[in-house]
Amino acid sequence: MKQEPEITDPKTVDSGELAAYIRGLSFVAVHLMCFGVIWVGWSWVAVAVAAALYLIRMFAITGFYHRYFSHRTFKTSRWFQLVFAVVGSSAVQKGPLWWAAHHRHHHGHSDTDEDVHSPIRKGFFYSHIGWIYEPKNGDTRKRLVPDLSTFAELRFLNRFDALVPTLLGVATFFLGVAINALRPEWGTNGMQMLIWGFFISTVVLFHGTAAINSFAHLFGRRRFDTNDHSRNSFLLALLTLGEGWHNNHHRYPAATRQGFYWWEIDITYLGLFLMSKLSLIWDLKPVPAPVLASGLHAPNKGASR
Repeated sequence: MKQEPEITDPKTVDSGELAAYIRGLSFVAVHLMCFGVIWVGWSWVAVAVAAALYLIRMFAITGFYHRYFSHRTFKTSRWFQLVFAVVGSSAVQKGPLWWAAHHRHHHGHSDTDEDVHSPIRKGFFYSHIGWIYEPKNGDTRKRLVPDLSTFAELRFLNRFDALVPTLLGVATFFLGVAINALRPEWGTNGMQMLIWGFFISTVVLFHGTAAINSFAHLFGRRRFDTNDHSRNSFLLALLTLGEGWHNNHHRYPAATRQGFYWWEIDITYLGLFLMSKLSLIWDLKPVPAPVLASGLHAPNKGASR
């Protein structure tokens, strides 16, 4: 398959700058829509839907966009791969090929000048948000994901990455309309469900994911002496269903689990483990015994840089 160059001619650069500008406006618009809660109020059902969509989509990002598409830490069927590619796409974090390619690049250059989102090199704000809106980072680094690029359905989701989020937004609106008609005593409606179920949930989800790029390279503990500044954080592990064990992950990224020890809560791994028992996924890669043993005897250095 012929690989497209990341930068070709002035027209490509101009289109990349336009796309970055549009992404920037969209990012601001999604955040501003959250202020709609002032007018639509809240209800328990709307908050519950927002929480459920946060958890489901976070699991899709952590379990599949990250541990499967980026690191191939387990195997699954083509149809189940597609299911979670669609769910992951609904998180408004672009397509699975783009996400995996940039993450693989990150691991190859973590906290060096080549790392696209290192807070050590480029500051907190850039690592948390700014890097996504650089024109050069808008394209998919296809040479880094040749294994994923063979699937036409993944290429489709990657190219039309706004499709699934748009459908989810429409679905949350009409869910609110339907609940208002069937259960008016629940106190919700279309706009309230759209604000909570889509916009608020999506914004919290984005910042939870982005916190691993930024906070997890600045604050926390270092069990392993890796070549970067990755750190473990119990709080981030709770917020991101297990991704907060970031120093563990950078020590051995090929493992399915990131909470290496029983006391390190890794909800994503528990979900994947249950899926393996249902034969939906298989061949989960373990943490090698020598890695586990070395971590038990490590000094687990404190939170300062």
